[in-house]
Amino acid sequence: MRIRSSAIVMTVYLMFLLIPIYWLINMSLKTNTEITSTFTLWPQNFTLQNYVTILTDPSWYMGYVNSLIYVTMNVVISLTVALPAAYAFSRYNFMGDKHLFFWLLTNRMAPPAVFALPFFQLYSSVGLFDTHIAIALAHCLFNVPLAVWILEGFMRGVPKEIDETAYIDGYSFGRFFVRIFMPLIASGIGVAAFFCFMFSWVELLLSRTLATVNAKSIAATMTRTVSASGMDWGVLAAAGVLTLVPGALVIYFVRNYIAKGFALGRV
Repeated sequence: MRIRSSAIVMTVYLMFLLIPIYWLINMSLKTNTEITSTFTLWPQNFTLQNYVTILTDPSWYMGYVNSLIYVTMNVVISLTVALPAAYAFSRYNFMGDKHLFFWLLTNRMAPPAVFALPFFQLYSSVGLFDTHIAIALAHCLFNVPLAVWILEGFMRGVPKEIDETAYIDGYSFGRFFVRIFMPLIASGIGVAAFFCFMFSWVELLLSRTLATVNAKSIAATMTRTVSASGMDWGVLAAAGVLTLVPGALVIYFVRNYIAKGFALGRV
């Protein structure tokens, strides 16, 4: 009886979570007229025209391309910076290390709106406005602390004796770090990359403020769908469905390590 009750609760909970996703897919397969005129649980006039619009209109599909470019750049930069920083926090004790670690996390606590105007003025002054690297670097302010926090927890789980043994065997630090240490924390790197990807992929304010044309993200494009005929709900829903695909693929590949990312991080 208890197992059956748990199954019912879990089923209801999953249905509650899936309703918005189902409704988004449902809208993406309808015409704009059907969406605005009638309430239907499934498409009465099934159409793929909304997806065709997304995949053939440069103003739409370039939003996905731009987002993938700066998100990939951000993940690479964040991990490159966070790996040596996390190693230092996990292996060495130095003056102010705990305060510095907390200061890193305070950047993650601040809302992006706090930094939108400073980034806009800075990038406009140095000629980085409306570039992919501008958005990638702006997102590093939030993703690097998170990656350091996750990776430091994984690194603490690796015994220091492995470092000492590698040095005795003649490994340089760089060779030891790449050949031995990084494979030991591969799951941690995957989890950190996942969280960096997800934040950068869904972030709207900075990506919209720091880019207008050349690097405009899909999230920013989706906020500008009002035309003379009104809101194009079908195309907007199709764009929303397609934005779920990259995140779903990333979750699939790191699904076995996400819980570790929370369990092994420093609190």
